[in-house]
Amino acid sequence: MSSAAPERSYVSPAPIAPRVRPRGAARWRTVLSRLFAGPLNIVVTLLSAAVLATLLWPTLRFLVWDAVWDGASRVDCLEEAVGRPIGACWPFIAARFDQFMYGFYPEFQRWRVNTVYWAGLLLLIPLLIPSAPFKRLNALGFFVVYPAFAYVMLVGGRFGLPFVETRVWGGMLITLVLTYVGIVASLPLAILLALGRRSNLPIISSMTIVFIEFWRGVPLITVLFFATYMLPFFLPGDWSIDALVRVLIGVTLFSAAYLAEVIRGGLQAIPRGQFEGAAALGLGYWKTMGLVVVPQALKHVIPGLVNSFIALFKDTTLVLIVSIFDLLGQIRSAFADPNWATPVTVLTGFAFAGIIYFVVSFAMSRYALFMERRLNTDIRL
Repeated sequence: MSSAAPERSYVSPAPIAPRVRPRGAARWRTVLSRLFAGPLNIVVTLLSAAVLATLLWPTLRFLVWDAVWDGASRVDCLEEAVGRPIGACWPFIAARFDQFMYGFYPEFQRWRVNTVYWAGLLLLIPLLIPSAPFKRLNALGFFVVYPAFAYVMLVGGRFGLPFVETRVWGGMLITLVLTYVGIVASLPLAILLALGRRSNLPIISSMTIVFIEFWRGVPLITVLFFATYMLPFFLPGDWSIDALVRVLIGVTLFSAAYLAEVIRGGLQAIPRGQFEGAAALGLGYWKTMGLVVVPQALKHVIPGLVNSFIALFKDTTLVLIVSIFDLLGQIRSAFADPNWATPVTVLTGFAFAGIIYFVVSFAMSRYALFMERRLNTDIRL
């Protein structure tokens, strides 16, 4: 006697609704409900608001309400002459603005710097918009064509452009050049170093480990001193490298060592199944890394990469110790001008520099957060 096996019924789970972020008034209601949810949250919120008000009110008074906005000399920023408390002396910034942006670049040639600024901005904006077309062509222009174009425009000596020595560069121009070259040149080198450290070949692995640990164990100030003053002693007698180029090489190698460790952390987070799947498709080592592994690793380490980029942007201020005047260096040199010597001149200059550094760093972090959310494919239950 045989009995039929009972039929098993399978009920598919209900589809998970996509998570929708609240917007507008609903978003503010959500934020307020979290800030005042319970006695502890209320106390922490009120204490935080008190601390922010204590810090924010004097800052706004100095930067806005008590600030001097019009003037032609230091007299307009003296409390004895104005007859009221004096905040920031913005006429000092206006008078020295060109120096802060261009350094001592020849005035009649500054259109070349502006052209480089606008060309970089026009190439960068569509590159940051995910839905913009021609991404590959845009990336090729920004990372390959633009550096050559910027070099020809800024240095000159070709196509009828007068030659301009890098020693007269300064201000925001130096800051942006150091940041751009440091990021664009160090990231590919960091990827190769991270792959080399994980290599199964002992020679390659050992060499990359020594390289990374050496540059991570040396302060950036020491790297800048070595690149500026010691490197010429190791070159043949008839060789000479521009001082700015030496600094760019040192910053690139230093930044690449730190980025390599960040990327290596992302590589270690990739499951073994990704490698096996690529091998099953017949992909070689470089195609596996370039098409499968490295893109996923970079997605995992976006916060770490952006943190390193922001640190690099702010560390450009250290080049002042090797007589290269970046934005902060030009501001500090302007303090020696007796025509603007007031008790608030120094505070105004540092406030102006702080605003620029904060705006750029905050924009980088917010865009990184946007890209992190956009690239996040995990399903949240």
